[in-house]
Amino acid sequence: MHGLGAIFADRREAGRTLAARLEPYEAQRPVVLALPRGGVPVAYEVAEALQAPLDVLFVQKIGAPGHEELGIGAVVDGEHPQVVLNAEIERLTGATPDYVEAEVRKELQEIERRRKAYLGGREPLPVRDRTVLLIDDGIATGGTVRAALQGLKRAGAHPVVLAVPVAPADSLPVLKGEADEVIVLETPEPFFAVGLWYADFAQTTDEEVVSLLEAARRRPAQTPPEAPGPSPPP
Repeated sequence: MHGLGAIFADRREAGRTLAARLEPYEAQRPVVLALPRGGVPVAYEVAEALQAPLDVLFVQKIGAPGHEELGIGAVVDGEHPQVVLNAEIERLTGATPDYVEAEVRKELQEIERRRKAYLGGREPLPVRDRTVLLIDDGIATGGTVRAALQGLKRAGAHPVVLAVPVAPADSLPVLKGEADEVIVLETPEPFFAVGLWYADFAQTTDEEVVSLLEAARRRPAQTPPEAPGPSPPP
């Protein structure tokens, strides 16, 4: 797909531009998490520039009974996967606790399958008490991103920074309520679709995702910051 009036050449260029904005976070030794698949090339450039570890964050929607396209919540990947539910939609659709539990098990299995395909089953990077930069190639409706942000917060990540190259301005107020900081390079209006703002928006393949994650893993990452020790006596 080729953009009309494109702002970015491709996802890799967008990632390099985004990395420049995120440079102040390098000292915090962040974890960079990409929403696959399109977020991975963007996040790879950020992780390289900041010398930070890179992982993918899978978010699986939980569909309503008999209407799977209607989400009542989501399962968010991680060292301890988080379940994010919309209690009102859950009630209105008649989703019972047993139904939700069964759906969560199913989506956890799908997350495990995808993690094995992309990462050989390696464990997710721990995020508790770490600065997390959540990266995607852009935001359309923001539903997946919101679930991801809520899941990361529940997992103990702090601060959580959402960073994307392009998004509609009207999506930002809600997202700013879920993240500690939201960084968006461009908010063109009218927005229409993420792909319009890239000259090359070809679908990111599984092979590209695996290759970039392997390349990031081979680069030695910074170690997490140590907790401060006791102050020396006067």
